[in-house]
Amino acid sequence: MRLLGLSAYYHDSAAVLLEDGVIVAAAQEERFTRIKHDPAFPRAAAAYCLSQSTGPLDAVVYYEKPLLKFERILTTALAVAPRGFRTFAAAMPTWLREKLWLPSVIADELAALGHPNVPVHFAAHHQAHAASAFFPSPFDRAAILTLDGVGEWSTTTLGRGHGSQLDLLHDLRFPHSLGLLYSAFTHHCGFRVNSGEYKLMGLAPYGHPRFAKRIREHFLDLKADGSFRLNLDLFGHLHGQAMTNARFAEKLGIPARPPEAPLEQVHCDLARSIQDVAEEIILRLARTLHAMTGEENLCMAGGVALNCVANARLLREGPFKNIWVQPAAGDAGGALGAALAYHHASFNPSTNPPLNSQPSTLNSSAPPSASVSSVVHSAPTDAMRGAFLGPSYTDTEIASALATSGLLPHAENFSNNTSALHARLATLLASGQVLGFCQGRAEFGPRALGARSILADPRSPDMQRRLNLKIKARESFRPFAPIVLAERASNFFDLPAPSPYMLFTAPVSASQRLPSPASDALDAAWQQRLATPRSTIPAVTHVDYSARVQTVAASENPALHSLLSAFEKLTSCPVLVNTSFNVRGEPPVCHPREAIAGFLATDMDALAFGPYLLEKKNLPDALLRPAQPRHFSPD
Repeated sequence: MRLLGLSAYYHDSAAVLLEDGVIVAAAQEERFTRIKHDPAFPRAAAAYCLSQSTGPLDAVVYYEKPLLKFERILTTALAVAPRGFRTFAAAMPTWLREKLWLPSVIADELAALGHPNVPVHFAAHHQAHAASAFFPSPFDRAAILTLDGVGEWSTTTLGRGHGSQLDLLHDLRFPHSLGLLYSAFTHHCGFRVNSGEYKLMGLAPYGHPRFAKRIREHFLDLKADGSFRLNLDLFGHLHGQAMTNARFAEKLGIPARPPEAPLEQVHCDLARSIQDVAEEIILRLARTLHAMTGEENLCMAGGVALNCVANARLLREGPFKNIWVQPAAGDAGGALGAALAYHHASFNPSTNPPLNSQPSTLNSSAPPSASVSSVVHSAPTDAMRGAFLGPSYTDTEIASALATSGLLPHAENFSNNTSALHARLATLLASGQVLGFCQGRAEFGPRALGARSILADPRSPDMQRRLNLKIKARESFRPFAPIVLAERASNFFDLPAPSPYMLFTAPVSASQRLPSPASDALDAAWQQRLATPRSTIPAVTHVDYSARVQTVAASENPALHSLLSAFEKLTSCPVLVNTSFNVRGEPPVCHPREAIAGFLATDMDALAFGPYLLEKKNLPDALLRPAQPRHFSPD
């Protein structure tokens, strides 16, 4: 059975092709249109996925139920009328023209792609998240926790999976949402909602949780089981698009930061405070879920599951023995979950609930359980194939893109000697050069995992600042992630098991740390703390000595493993800096032409795409482009 899963119309629209339950292809629309977080119907992504199919399509499955979502919007508008009417009226044309008629819209789009008369089905939003978390996981049975802003009504679900069966047991419902709570503070600190939450997470270690008590006392009513109710007098999401209102700032005692205003210590403290509150909510929910199911394994999805700091704390302090997080945990992964939910419901309809089943609302009856030791489950046995599910390009296609840019005569071709290429790249990296590295199929999900990455030497004290200001054109406080040979990870990080998807932070090992600097005093400004090296790999060591680790196994990613091995041979360091290959305001590159454009538009030193290597020092001035302006994107 061939299924096409789709997500669209909110953010990060995507398409996924499933054949007999196996993930064949998956891609986000933004990688083709070059519109960051593109919410449009995933026409190009669907076309790519269908190009990988071996036969006709049996069904299309969309990742939420538009009528149920419309019911929530209409019910909310009536409940708060007349406030919010202007926003409601502005949204209606899109709903009346397109969203309420999604079966017809999808059928027309598929017909235009050469697949007419394909049945269209719908999964519930959090059912899609839960399916994306459990079915590709390494576990035959597990508890399931999904957390995001809102789907139709659910904002959080607690469930259980076993074999081909998926049950959602309880949920929290709109307007009470952990995702919306975190996004409100993201907005208040001057970052863009749905793309700036990870900035808030990265800013948190520079702060102190001095507002956490105020948040717990005035912004929400948190119960022992992790359920909560927001103080809706302080939030704006019931009445319109704004996340907060004037009372929000009054209760905090801190005005909202304009997006381009300087960051101050108070913003670091706000970030730390809401991060601590979010972690406590997740821990309580996890303990309730463990007591409810008795399972030792946990699977997670939804946008909040991308908070790798919270995941790490759950790993350390939570009740589950093994944890697996869907690498495309946000709305893009909903396309995958919708297809998987339909596949498994069709495969075993007698034991699986229908796609329209709903969980009951969570209450405070389930007691929290005692904490037990936890480890990350080794991921090579999952079904995500390293998340390398997007497009790849032949050597001929790469050469054609180089030729179109006039660069082919200046590129070295290592088609017959990959080892020599990796040795050369290791030498460039060891000399302090910054490398654009593209290989194989593009990643599915928000993380750069070595297929479309920028790599650098983590030993350089200046590398974080250089990458942030001269390559990525972003805020200087933002940390970079390390990639490390899986077999050497324990020498550099206190990580209990492989972490191939960069979804958990881990402390840098004590053996690699430098003495605590004087700038770590509690009254020191965050800028002082930022500038101080903290370990032998300072470019990937955050201010709290943590790192968002990606382990690289030869079986999962042989090319990247080979490059890391060559770098270790030169330097005795099996670690590199890894960040997504993109320029300011754009999604990660996909096609060779975008990698070339990004290489020429920044201060990157070299580009390796497939077997071809370009070094900027070897290019004539006529082919070089001015570097992009050095100001920050509000994204």
